Amino acid sequence: MFFKNARLYCLTESFSYKQDELETQLSEQLFIPCGKFDKSRLGWVSPLEDAYDGEDAPPLTHVIGDFVMVCAQKQDRLLPASVVREATEEKVAEIEQRQARKVFRKEKRQIQDDVYANMLPRAFTKSQLTYAFVSKKDKLLVVDSASAPRAEELLNLLRDSLESFPVGLPTTRTAPADVLTRWLREQKLSHNFSLLEDVVLHNPLDSSNVVRCASQDLTGDEIAVHLEAGKLVKSLGLSWNNVLHCVVNDDLSIKRLQFEAIEEDREGGTEETPAQRFDQDFALMTLELQGFFDSLFKAFGGLDKPKPLGR
Repeated sequence: MFFKNARLYCLTESFSYKQDELETQLSEQLFIPCGKFDKSRLGWVSPLEDAYDGEDAPPLTHVIGDFVMVCAQKQDRLLPASVVREATEEKVAEIEQRQARKVFRKEKRQIQDDVYANMLPRAFTKSQLTYAFVSKKDKLLVVDSASAPRAEELLNLLRDSLESFPVGLPTTRTAPADVLTRWLREQKLSHNFSLLEDVVLHNPLDSSNVVRCASQDLTGDEIAVHLEAGKLVKSLGLSWNNVLHCVVNDDLSIKRLQFEAIEEDREGGTEETPAQRFDQDFALMTLELQGFFDSLFKAFGGLDKPKPLGR
């Protein structure tokens, strides 16, 4: 499996856990489906859940060299606030009509709580898997998520499981927005990067002034006009080594990752078990991402001291 996104966190200490230690500590936070009155549940599952062909339970970690993959599963009960509100209003109207009196705010709040508690066990559930891997050598945590809150849920689960997992947000010596804007303006890219056809530009003095371009020639006059007006690049579609395509954001998050050349080569491979395919995909992906991150950080002047995170 190949990641579609990458949210990066820098480890501020060496990751020294052995696999058996990780298995023991993660097993204390195993995923358990929602009970009748649980709004959501979060816990660890095996990254190999669908590919494992052994007789025992699949491991909670998958290790190749200096890379350790984990997977968190979150299950939510789907109970929209609008549904609860509508049912509450119907209940309030029924009481007011039957008892010929006004239902005031405090009682209405209690009715809403009762309606919610009554409806929650019957609500549908939805599950999401979030994969991540630790690169011990590069001291990075890479989370496959386009959403920062979702990535931080996995990060917080790691902290709870390992008791201590100090990380910070990556920062570079040169602002990514400045480098990406210069690349777009001058059409001269470095470190094996080339332009694709997607960009988001914004006015740094007015956050509502945003221009989004997709499948567009970025060398045209229209883009040049926006740059001359002082707009900066917020996200830019890039290709690296003609192997990896993505959108790089000014906060160093990566979206819409595509490993087209690798995946095409894999399609013509020999017959494999699902576990073997997972293993090879993980090895290929981490190898390419390691080179990609190295080039990206160098293009932005190298990594600086990580920005501390709360908690």
